[in-house]
Amino acid sequence: MSDVRNDDAYTPAEMARRVETVGVAKARLPLLPLATLALLAGAFIAFGALFYTVTVTGSVLGYGPTRLLGGVAFSLGLVLVVVGGAELFTGNALIVMAWADGKVGLAALLRNWGVAYAGNFLGAVATAVAVWQSGVLAAAGGAVAGTAIAIAEAKAALPFVEAFVRGVLCNALVCLAVWLTFSARRVAGKVLAIVFPITAFVALGFEHCVANMYLMPIGMLAGADLGLADVAANLLPVTLGNIVGGGVFVGLVYYVVYVRPAK
Repeated sequence: MSDVRNDDAYTPAEMARRVETVGVAKARLPLLPLATLALLAGAFIAFGALFYTVTVTGSVLGYGPTRLLGGVAFSLGLVLVVVGGAELFTGNALIVMAWADGKVGLAALLRNWGVAYAGNFLGAVATAVAVWQSGVLAAAGGAVAGTAIAIAEAKAALPFVEAFVRGVLCNALVCLAVWLTFSARRVAGKVLAIVFPITAFVALGFEHCVANMYLMPIGMLAGADLGLADVAANLLPVTLGNIVGGGVFVGLVYYVVYVRPAK
């Protein structure tokens, strides 16, 4: 007779140990696999962002329902990252747990983040170029291109502090989604754990730096009147906010609650 316990979710204390173990493994990844998986993560998030763009284009459902539906579509990106396996800068903020416990050095943490960030950027931009060349933006009589332009210009217009705070809130939800996947024993459980937090961050209008690595370039390719300086001005505060939201408000908080008392 099978053990019913094997079908139960992992407890939060067990999840913390699993997150820490995975964080150590991520920090020790050789350069080539790390860079390759980072490129994939950038492309995966770009696919989710493209799915979102097409989904909300021409919607007559109203603001809230349209954002909700778009958020569900965007969840594809993190599902691909978690289930398929990839190195996503924002999710890797959780390596802070292993760093705080002394199992990962600061240099190893920053190495992972640096390679993941660069790889995510290249993967997202390459996907934007491929999407532009594919002709998808011309769908719905060019309405998809119009949506891409509007999204990019709205992001460029965000003030620094607002972009930073939206970045904090976004990656708190993204890292909570990743955290929740460590409770699941099956793929279906991981997918379900991802969908609600990711849908929430998208519907609420929060800012994800890797998504913006696709959304702003694709908007520029579609015709948005933006330059590289506008992209950098958005990515800087959003990236800093993402680090705080995921690394501090999720990683360090759960370290203090579950890992530190067990030492």
